[in-house]
Amino acid sequence: MATNGTNGTNGVKDNNSKYDPHFTQHVIDLMAPETQPRHREILSSLIRHLHDFCRDVELTQDEWVIGVNYVNSIGQAYKKNRNEAWRVCDVLGVESLVDEINHKIATEKGISPTSSTILGPFWSPETPFRDLGDSVVLNMPKDGELTHFHGVITDAETGKPISNAVFDMWQASTNGKYDVFDPENQTRHNLRGKFRTDENGKFWFYCLKPTEYAIDTSGPSGDLLKLMGRHPNRPAHIHMMVTHDDYIGVTAQLYPNDDPWLETDTVCAVKDDLLLDFKPVSNDPKGAVLDVEYDVRLLSKKYKPDSTMLMGNANGERKAAADLEQAML
Repeated sequence: MATNGTNGTNGVKDNNSKYDPHFTQHVIDLMAPETQPRHREILSSLIRHLHDFCRDVELTQDEWVIGVNYVNSIGQAYKKNRNEAWRVCDVLGVESLVDEINHKIATEKGISPTSSTILGPFWSPETPFRDLGDSVVLNMPKDGELTHFHGVITDAETGKPISNAVFDMWQASTNGKYDVFDPENQTRHNLRGKFRTDENGKFWFYCLKPTEYAIDTSGPSGDLLKLMGRHPNRPAHIHMMVTHDDYIGVTAQLYPNDDPWLETDTVCAVKDDLLLDFKPVSNDPKGAVLDVEYDVRLLSKKYKPDSTMLMGNANGERKAAADLEQAML
């Protein structure tokens, strides 16, 4: 006989619990026998954790209504180039955790590639290839610091350079805005560029020293930050996506090692091996005032298959339920 949901519980192992110990399993068992195994695994765990959460905090009905309304507000805030659910996941550290689960890898000898971090919503598949040594700074801001950025991409196991790898980079301008959100000051593809490594695995180009900025707090994600007493600031960063046909790609964000927000990044995406040391220079042929070197380590694709779903979602594209179901098969 089905138990009612008023005192529902997850099947707590504590036999002295005041809540019905069979309710959650009853809810799980309502799934049809033909439910796909992966769907059943995910939804069963979700139901258990949700029920555990409700019991753990003894959620009141008023609090539950507040939560329902908050979830609704996330969907209502959605618009092109504003994926509010994605932002909430960032604030709660979910995207960073999922990124690590999907990209943490090491060889049997404990060799790891350069760390991965979150893609973020501002990557563009339309970024143009540029020649080595080109500048991505199409619109120089008055407070910009032109930087010579260079490095080598190598095989993490052998240390050998990887030629013909692609270093795709993008960054915000000094006003904290990316090109697509700042047409008054930036032309399309400003501060974006793809560069192919030479026969020695080297790449080099000119960019800006990145500037820290605050995420938009006008929506539900901002309300969540305020509720937790947290700031909305992101440390300055340069995005990179490094790819090669024979290697597992690395997507990451690179941060100045002296940035004040490294420890409290609002999206929890800073890792120790992703820090940059900017050094002053003079007499650079293109007028750079700073120099920074960063090398990237890649592992062979034999260690992990590709994941191809993320890119479209990162731009805030809505996916139909059928697409989601197909992706989970």
